[in-house]
Amino acid sequence: MCPVLEFKNIHYAYPNSQASLNGVNFSIKKGTKVAIVGPNGAGKTTLLLMCNGILHPNEGTVVFNGEPIRYDRASLREVRKKIGLVFQNSDSQLFAPTVYQDVAFGPVNLGMDKTEVKALVTRGLNAVGLAGYERRTPHQLSGGEKKRAAIAGILVMEPEVLIFDEPTSSLDPTGAADLMELLDELNTQGKTIIISTHDVELAYNWADDIILMNHGMIVHQGLPEAVFTDPQLIMTTSLRTPEIIEIYSELVARKMLDASGAPKSILHLVNTLEQRFNRCEHPGDYGSITVCNVDAVPGDMIHDWLDRFPVHRRGAMGSRAKSLAEREKIVLDFTYGVIDKCILRALIGESSLILTSVGMVKRVERRVLAFDEESGIRIPVHMMEAGNP
Repeated sequence: MCPVLEFKNIHYAYPNSQASLNGVNFSIKKGTKVAIVGPNGAGKTTLLLMCNGILHPNEGTVVFNGEPIRYDRASLREVRKKIGLVFQNSDSQLFAPTVYQDVAFGPVNLGMDKTEVKALVTRGLNAVGLAGYERRTPHQLSGGEKKRAAIAGILVMEPEVLIFDEPTSSLDPTGAADLMELLDELNTQGKTIIISTHDVELAYNWADDIILMNHGMIVHQGLPEAVFTDPQLIMTTSLRTPEIIEIYSELVARKMLDASGAPKSILHLVNTLEQRFNRCEHPGDYGSITVCNVDAVPGDMIHDWLDRFPVHRRGAMGSRAKSLAEREKIVLDFTYGVIDKCILRALIGESSLILTSVGMVKRVERRVLAFDEESGIRIPVHMMEAGNP
């Protein structure tokens, strides 16, 4: 399978300025989550603007799905349907009098009829958790809602690749966590997600692949664990080591852990410590995780289940699940990092319910299975189904 996106010896300089990109080469696999990481001025935004033809390289070739991007109007129109770009400042992307008109702009310009446009806008707003916002004006939205509206405007074009320039900038921690969870949800639907960021914590925890940039060049491309545990790479880009790796390094230095591999998450680190100190000896004491697809299970059944199991922790993943929890007045214990937090609870004997949507159910199952295989611990996972709670 060919990469979804390739840069081949890309050079670019803005008029009357020094070069912003100097011989950039990389490729991105379809369906992956990629973080382009580097300090301010590294060339990240310029690189993103090359991805769907907003900027034309002075030299080199950008390849999408095995074909070089062509820069005539008709070709660019097709590329921009398949590669959607969400800018750092959402205000520069939202311009219509209402949210509905903004999200509908692309389909209307493609000549779709009103019925089809309405269906696409409804689906796009539902996907980002903005159902009911159609008549609002963009300036009435919060920073996180503006980001979601901009994403909805891209989603209605049904792109294969979604690109985000500093997606969490200007968002509070809760808004940032919600947005990154939305990107995970879109990735489970098969979309390739590319972000630029200088936030090493975000990149390390979220990405499948890291492209490290500085001075308009690619310093390194590889797995997050390889990039962020290499002191020379970190020093070269004036970034810092993620805190969880620093904690791990200190534990290794104190001989509390072996240098067998840096943890990717708090779950991984806690489980490694428990294994080291023989805390995981009684499989019968582990809790379980129940998964509820809110697209298929009605709210009254969920309430019945919670009445039967009142001590279970409760988490919600994805915009539709969180909307249901708010609508049904279900108090949540976890709203971000839900899977890992529920696994952590299971390790101390507590059981949990995860509310999620159909596209995220498999992600829960895969994450728990990966933990089971890695740790040798089996966390029971049950499905809540309509008619069979």
